Amino acid sequence: MEPAIKLQPGTNSRGSELEQRVTKGDIRQKIWDYMEKNNLANFPRPVHHRIPNFKGAYDACNKIRNLDCYIKAREVKVDPDKPLEGVRLAALQARKTLLVPTPRLRKGLFNKIVPPPGAAKEIIRVCSTAQGVKDFSVPVQLDAKVHIDLVVVGSVAVSKNGWRIGKGEGFADLEYAMMVSMGSIDEKTVVVTTVHDCQLLDIPEELMDNHDLIVDYILTPTQVITTDCKRSKPQGIIWSKFFLFCSGQVDLEMMQKIPILKSFYCREKQEGKDVALKDERCIDEKELQKFSGERMPRKSANATRLKSDPFEKTGSCDKCEEETECETKAQSNATSRVTAVYMGNIPPSLRVSELKNILRDHNVAPLRLNWQGAQHRAFLDYKDEITAEAAVTSLAGLSVSGSIIRVELAKHQGDNRFRSQTNARVNRQSLT
Repeated sequence: MEPAIKLQPGTNSRGSELEQRVTKGDIRQKIWDYMEKNNLANFPRPVHHRIPNFKGAYDACNKIRNLDCYIKAREVKVDPDKPLEGVRLAALQARKTLLVPTPRLRKGLFNKIVPPPGAAKEIIRVCSTAQGVKDFSVPVQLDAKVHIDLVVVGSVAVSKNGWRIGKGEGFADLEYAMMVSMGSIDEKTVVVTTVHDCQLLDIPEELMDNHDLIVDYILTPTQVITTDCKRSKPQGIIWSKFFLFCSGQVDLEMMQKIPILKSFYCREKQEGKDVALKDERCIDEKELQKFSGERMPRKSANATRLKSDPFEKTGSCDKCEEETECETKAQSNATSRVTAVYMGNIPPSLRVSELKNILRDHNVAPLRLNWQGAQHRAFLDYKDEITAEAAVTSLAGLSVSGSIIRVELAKHQGDNRFRSQTNARVNRQSLT
């Protein structure tokens, strides 16, 4: 069966083909747009920025009952996404141990769903829903003896050779890596996903990284696909992925919002594992504010240096819950040298979160995103002119919802009065 959606190179405003690679963001957008246009999803809508609850999801879920790996599995981890409700129900009906990740990992790794003793069929069905996960679950501690035989994840897109793309937040990949670190899964653990047939397409291999989770089986409303994927699954938490200074991105805020990450970091450090983060770099005061979400006090030095151990304030993991130590050395005028990029003709339907994903996918994340959606424009601040020009080149010919985005260096470079007045009128957003 030919993929319903085919990936094609982009075109610029003159209609000529661009020499640019398809990104994960491009693929997500094509899938979401196609499913909305063809009415292929149920509630919740729209499907953008979600794991789509596709029509026929229960038919796809029920196919798992015939998989040998499912029949033999005793402990099953299933994501909380709506289209996987049928898998959660099947696991509960078969009296398997059902584990579900906590939303955004903010209160631990996962919960065990425990229906009331002698629960009727209707209560079992409720337990498989999002509300049931809240009402009938108990947390699983990190030191619990858990061995998961089967992992079921949602997907936005997947290829028949097992390469998967999620909604762009990385939680499924991180959850799997954490389970590896816990010793809860091994090379025999099977990974399954369910999708609509239109979500099957050819994903370029170069988009896959070593932290990306691959799948062994794909279930759709019409078929069961064995991928025979030879690519390795994540082998644990890759700590060096958390600091991405070269593109202006730092996942420090993500670490702060997921306390369990701190526990994993300290435990693996004590075990002597490699917990080195991405190479540290000097960053200016405003950039640090973006990472921490707080206003930093001014001090009389030349730069702000962020330590590569974000959980360690005194050299001991006993301080894991403390904030990162920052030694301010930036001059007050350090950020006056930033170079701004103008983005115009932004479609009214585009949300700031969508633009952030587009910038990340093109590896042009700015120091700061100045969103002016009502005026259909945005300004991107970069550390210097070279970085800004590289971003303009990368975004050339960008098309969003049928609109060609105008991307160029802003005309008012260095006009601090103009910029400060503009910033006072808009909701300034940090790209985190």
